[in-house]
Amino acid sequence: MRVAEPLPHADRAAAKVRRRRKERAGRVAEFVAAVFLMAKGYRIVRHREQTPMGELDLIAVRGRRLAFVEVKYRDQPADPGATVARRQSNRIARAAEMWAWKHPAYRDYHFGLDIITISPWRLPRHLTDGLQPI
Repeated sequence: MRVAEPLPHADRAAAKVRRRRKERAGRVAEFVAAVFLMAKGYRIVRHREQTPMGELDLIAVRGRRLAFVEVKYRDQPADPGATVARRQSNRIARAAEMWAWKHPAYRDYHFGLDIITISPWRLPRHLTDGLQPI
């Protein structure tokens, strides 16, 4: 078994810059997704909600529908359903269920697990009930 050599300082610094850029792009994508949902008549209940099962990007309500929204930023347009792996989909579903049980005011709502993909110079793509945990 070969042990990985530590990265030189310049490589670590470059990796840190790339992580910061990706984090910033993700935050901007979540903001764009929130504005897009509000334009569609949703009210944002929570943003970047932390649960013991993981983070929920957006939680939004429209009528009696409570949407747990996963936001994905892609440099190239992508099929929203193909951007989330099954394992991640299951984690989001468990986090959404945990959040819903801690907020009894929303227990009577229809729950939806949605995906929004954001790509530069494109309108956001919203796939309602796009996450199907197994």
